[in-house]
Amino acid sequence: MREAEPIRVMIVDDHVVVRNGIRFSLLAADDIKVVAEAGNGEEAVERCALVQPDVVLMDMAMPGMDGVTATRAIRTQNPQVQIIALTSFQEGNLVQEALQAGAIGYLLKDVTVEKLVASIREAHAGRPTLAPAAAQALVKKAAQPPKVGHDLTDRQREVLALLVQGLSNAAISKQLMISLSTARFHVSTILSKLGAANRAEAAALAVKHKLID
Repeated sequence: MREAEPIRVMIVDDHVVVRNGIRFSLLAADDIKVVAEAGNGEEAVERCALVQPDVVLMDMAMPGMDGVTATRAIRTQNPQVQIIALTSFQEGNLVQEALQAGAIGYLLKDVTVEKLVASIREAHAGRPTLAPAAAQALVKKAAQPPKVGHDLTDRQREVLALLVQGLSNAAISKQLMISLSTARFHVSTILSKLGAANRAEAAALAVKHKLID
């Protein structure tokens, strides 16, 4: 009888020590194999397209392309890949953004090895997993009326601030040291989240609702 193929996992985190710790922890599971790592969202999107892992463990707060944006991009390009948000943050906004972007699970970094392994298996089988604290934050968030711009990530707020200053996509990419395609993606996402028809309307909403410092 042929032995089942291991679940192929990619670890995405901007801290090498964290990636090493996760990789070491997963050695305890014979049915899980770490096949790739990435230090930021852009690397994650590129390597995921090449490696095609089964499950991605995605940090949310990273320089450059953040975890929410990377999750959305990966799920758009590779819908068969399941993504678990693995982060230190449990705010309702972030939990909601991660799930809306396509993550199937949301865990905190203090999760036990046993729970992490079980969640990877659940994600591979198409079943969601939420840390209790994340679930509570999501329920609390659902009970509050949303504000304009509530779902903007920190990176999107940075882009929005530059957009308010009148910078072009090319100038934004240079200022934030991100690719032009990433800058365009951020601007498009911002317009969608704000319900703005164009950059000028988005800038006006940003000022009116004090979305930037």
